[in-house]
Amino acid sequence: MNMKFRLTVMSFLQFFIWGSWLITIGAYWFQNKQWSGAEFGAIFSTMGISAIFMPAIIGIISDRFINAEKLYAVMHILGSLVLFYLPLVDNPTTFFWVILLNMIFYMPTLSLSITVAYTALKNNNYDVIKDYPLIRVWGTIGFIAALWVVSLTHNETSANQFYIASAVSLFLGLYAFTLPKCPPLLKKENTKSFINALGLDAFKLFKESRFAIFFIFSMFLGAALQLTNAYGDTYIHDFNKVDAYKDLIAVKYPAIIMSISQISETLFILAIPFFLRKFGIKQVMLFSMIAWVLRFGLFAFANPADGLWMIILSCIIYGMAFDFFNISGSLYIETQTSANIRGSAQGLFMMMVNGFGALLGSFASGIVIDKYFTLADQSKDWTGIWLSFAGYALVLALIFPFIFKNKYYKDSSVIQKAAA
Repeated sequence: MNMKFRLTVMSFLQFFIWGSWLITIGAYWFQNKQWSGAEFGAIFSTMGISAIFMPAIIGIISDRFINAEKLYAVMHILGSLVLFYLPLVDNPTTFFWVILLNMIFYMPTLSLSITVAYTALKNNNYDVIKDYPLIRVWGTIGFIAALWVVSLTHNETSANQFYIASAVSLFLGLYAFTLPKCPPLLKKENTKSFINALGLDAFKLFKESRFAIFFIFSMFLGAALQLTNAYGDTYIHDFNKVDAYKDLIAVKYPAIIMSISQISETLFILAIPFFLRKFGIKQVMLFSMIAWVLRFGLFAFANPADGLWMIILSCIIYGMAFDFFNISGSLYIETQTSANIRGSAQGLFMMMVNGFGALLGSFASGIVIDKYFTLADQSKDWTGIWLSFAGYALVLALIFPFIFKNKYYKDSSVIQKAAA
C-alpha cells in the first residue's frame, strides 16, 4: 500500500473518532440526559485539562523510550475501551471523569499522528510542507464524514455515537501497528532537560510584549472555539420543540448542517498564504475575531426556516474564524521565533489554545448559561446566549488592534512554500 495513502487513512480515522461525538455530545447531554449547563461546561474542560500536560508527557516517552506509532496505537486502543464504557454512565460527575480519561488518551494522539506522518514523509524523501497538508486535509474530511454518519443514522442524541467512535478508535489502534516505524530519536547523552522537553523554555517569549499579547489573545480565542463546539448542535436540536420547525430538514439532521463549518475550514486553509502576504498577521487575526462575532451573531437571529441562510452563512464564516486564528497563529510562531525554541513555542501556542483557552470557554460558558440564560422550564434563551458570545468576541476585536504591536515577518519562506 502506498505510504502516503496509509498516512491519509490514519488522518481520516484520527478525526473521524473526534467528529463522531465532539459536536453532538451536547445534544446527548441536554436532549437525552437533560443534565445541567454548568456541569456540561465542565465536560468540555476535559480537553483543556488533558491538553495542558498529556501531549508533553507522551512526547517525552516517544522521544526516549517507545516508538511513536506503537504509543499512538496503544493510546487509541485504551481510548476505545473508555468510549465503549461511556454510555453506561448515569450521572454527570462520573461522566466527567470518564470523558476526562478518554481525552487523556486521545489528546496526545493529535501530536503523535503528526510525528508519525512527518517522520514517514522525511524518511521517504517527501516534501513535508508540500505533501503533509494534502494528508492532513483528509482529517477534516473524516470529521465531516463522522458528523454525516451520526446524523444520518439518527444518533445525535443517542449513546450510539460513542459506540461508533469506540469501534473506529479500536480499528485505528490496531491499524497503527502497521504504520511506518518511528523509533525514539533522542539518545541519553543528547537528551534535553525535563524543562525543555515540556516546552517551558518558550515561556521566555512572554518577556516580549507582542508575544505575551499574542498568547493571551490566543487563549481568549481558544475559548471562543469551545463555545461553538459545545453548543452549536444542541442549539439546532432545540428547534425541535417548536411545532413550526420540528419537521424541517435542518432540525432532523443538525450535524450535517454543522458540517458545513468543516467544509468551509478546508477551503479557507487555501486562502491563508494570500491573506498573510496581503494583510499581515495582525489584520488576519483581527479578521478571525470579527468572523467570530458574525458566527455567533448570525446564530442569535437564525431559525431553520426562513432564517436557515443565517445558520448556513454562520457555518461558512466559521472556516475563516477558525483557520485565520489557528493556522495563521502557527505560522506566526514558525516565522517569528528562533529555531532553538520553535518547537516548544508551538507547544506553548497549543497549550494556550486547547489547554487554558478550552478551560476558560468551558467553565465560564457553563456557569453563564446556567445562571443567566436557562429558563424556569430548563429551556435555553439561545438568542441571549449567542449575543453574549458575540459580545465577547466583539470586545476582543475592539481591544486587539490597539495593543498588539507586530513586526514584519523575518522569514516568509514558510508562507511562500505553503502558497506554492
